[in-house]
Amino acid sequence: MQFNQYLNETCSKQNSLVCVGLDVDLEKIPGFLKKKKDAQVNFSKAIIDATAEYAAAFKINTAFFEAYGEDGWRAMREIVNYIPDNIVKIADAKRGDIGNTSKMYAKAFFEELSFDAITVNPYLGHDAVKPFLSKKDKGIFVLCHTSNAGAEDFQKFTGNNQKLFELVAKKVDSWNEKNNCGLVVGATFPKEMKHVRGLVPKLPFLVPGLGAQGGDFDLAVKYATDNRRSGAIFNFSRNIIYASSGADFAGKAADQAKKMRDEINNRINI
Repeated sequence: MQFNQYLNETCSKQNSLVCVGLDVDLEKIPGFLKKKKDAQVNFSKAIIDATAEYAAAFKINTAFFEAYGEDGWRAMREIVNYIPDNIVKIADAKRGDIGNTSKMYAKAFFEELSFDAITVNPYLGHDAVKPFLSKKDKGIFVLCHTSNAGAEDFQKFTGNNQKLFELVAKKVDSWNEKNNCGLVVGATFPKEMKHVRGLVPKLPFLVPGLGAQGGDFDLAVKYATDNRRSGAIFNFSRNIIYASSGADFAGKAADQAKKMRDEINNRINI
């Protein structure tokens, strides 16, 4: 099955457009877990168990695991394998390099770690992205217009009467021969999101910025989904996984995931 078809079917079956971001910072997890072995794994598994009912995807921010070397990679492997097979598994790794290097990145995340999709940096162009597109059932979300404050430093650079983020959107659309391409488009820039959706009506969006970064819920859902029942997944990390620092952290995470799912669904009548 093509990745984008799988993503849409998962959203439909789960009745959700929520992506739970596993940005597992050991400094922020509940204190009683820090004292135990495999703290990242145990925390992540509890979050997955609590929120899977309300999620269409889980996104693992690989930096929070890579920082711990061999132990972090082992933890990441255990966590991705723990995510239910009926939910999309995304590596937030932002990779992208010359062809042979990207080929190894694709092997690492798609074969060795069994992710369904990965975030990709397009700066090096098509030959850097192509290795991630060789299998139709594995997807990419290419950085287009991101949610961080510095996004405008480069992404709005204008040349040949178009901005860089516009060129990225159109290029990725042209690479979507196997229906496995998507874009990262931040909720903190709703005008740009609306514009990108107009340029690429069919590409799915991975949307950060609705939680701690303060993106506008109404505009993000309206522009990313174009009032459809698919077309985007909305990432929530800190406001779900750190909803509580106490023993009730998993239950509070579930409550918050359900709330986010319902907030989105109520706006598009899923």
